[in-house]
Amino acid sequence: MIQTTTPLKTDHLISLSRKCKTLKQLAQIHAHLLKSSPPHQNPNPISQLVAVAAMSDNASFFSYARSIFEHLHYCNTFTYNTMIRGYVQSRCPLHAVRCYLDMLNYGLRANNYTFPPLIKACTILDDNSEITGRLVHAHVVKFGFRDDPFVSTALIEFYSSVVGDMVTARSVFDECPKRDVVLWTAMADGYGKVGDVGRAREVFDEMPERNAVSWSAMMAAYSWLSDFREVVCLFGKMLEVGTKPNESVLVSVLTACAHLGAVTQGLWVHSYAKRNKLDSNPILATALVDMYSKCGFVESALAVFEGITDKDVEVCNAMITGLSMNGNARKSLGLFNKMAINGIQPTVTTFVAVITACTHAKMVNEGLKLFYEMDTIYGVKPRWEHYACVVDLLARAGMVEEAEKFIEQKMGGLGGWDANVWGALLSACRVYGNVEVGNRVWRKLVDMGVNDCGACVLSYNMYKEAGWERQAMRARKLISKAAMPKQPGCSVIEVNGLVEEFLAGDLCHPQAQNIVNMLDSLFKMVNFEDF
Repeated sequence: MIQTTTPLKTDHLISLSRKCKTLKQLAQIHAHLLKSSPPHQNPNPISQLVAVAAMSDNASFFSYARSIFEHLHYCNTFTYNTMIRGYVQSRCPLHAVRCYLDMLNYGLRANNYTFPPLIKACTILDDNSEITGRLVHAHVVKFGFRDDPFVSTALIEFYSSVVGDMVTARSVFDECPKRDVVLWTAMADGYGKVGDVGRAREVFDEMPERNAVSWSAMMAAYSWLSDFREVVCLFGKMLEVGTKPNESVLVSVLTACAHLGAVTQGLWVHSYAKRNKLDSNPILATALVDMYSKCGFVESALAVFEGITDKDVEVCNAMITGLSMNGNARKSLGLFNKMAINGIQPTVTTFVAVITACTHAKMVNEGLKLFYEMDTIYGVKPRWEHYACVVDLLARAGMVEEAEKFIEQKMGGLGGWDANVWGALLSACRVYGNVEVGNRVWRKLVDMGVNDCGACVLSYNMYKEAGWERQAMRARKLISKAAMPKQPGCSVIEVNGLVEEFLAGDLCHPQAQNIVNMLDSLFKMVNFEDF
């Protein structure tokens, strides 16, 4: 409670409002402002109070700001801009757009601070997002703010992330004379989001200056296309030019290391994060758990996990998945149960991870129990990936008839499901020699007109191994007739901190001939020992 015998200055009251912890304290500041500076005499102090309340992370403060705003008789552009930002921050984009229209009806003109949050509102609108954003763009041009770099940045983000219209985004970029590093980064990021990594790299290379966010955007573009080698390469160049990486960069690099199996690089990133006190970041910690797990260092992953004070569902999911892929299904289930005890609500990803853990350990009953409890106990409705997990759970345990029955009764048949479902079933039919079920599945796929190379190869191998030569030839002819592309085999190895990737049949590696010669020598040695 504010107790004073002398009137407090307006600036001091506004400063105090930023330190308010409760709604009662904020209301007291409001009362003092009304007494010392009535809005009809000077509306600025109340506008500043509205700004403090609207930008607070406390939802009740924003509600209080709305209440003040709705009862104001004297409003200015600053107050309207504040409310637009507040609505966007509170994920109420439609209210933000309406607030802007009210401002125009009130006779006030928008300024350069109006449009960035307003355009942001357009990016998160559920309905009519594109047309609303284009109308706002028209207002930007009409009111003369097309040269403002902050407005242009927001427009580029809108056109790239919502509309996918990089022609208009590029036009906005080219027409802006004041191109700062933020604008350049937005343009590169925009190309990256639509998968045009070539143009993204062109913009990145042309940038007069780059910051950590610029490097992060470029790495993200390569990550989206699974070009993880280039992510690691870019990281090395970033360090060479002396740019200090932020958490986002480190997460991208750790993700790349996880996919490449580049544990040496991952260890360096972990060490760097520790030295710079960044390892407490929950997203970075989750990436570390994922990296160590995928590289086979599950104990290191557990050490990182145990060191996290406030564990969220994402890091728990990463640890459950890590334990599962490293053959520790019991620990995965134990961690899942511990999540429930600690009040952490499982997500869609959690159940994919924990049912997959049961699959690897052939714990069929436990996996089925989790599947059927998803909705009834945990309130998570099963999605297609969970049904696919159950098919895989049954199939890998040799219960191919049960898997087929599950598909027919619970999933409405194979139609509408992807290669993960029928691939799991066909693979199990081949492994367990159940050609009858495999044949039924194959015939249904042919009737559906499915042209999946993996399914065809599995069927061919299944028929061939069972001695069903005529059916095997039919599967082979279908592969040839449809000219199905087969994904080449790929292997990755890390040597002295450098990651090398090899594709089957690819002789582009500079040491390809030496590698082939060495393999020939090894084969000859093996054959010699056999004699």
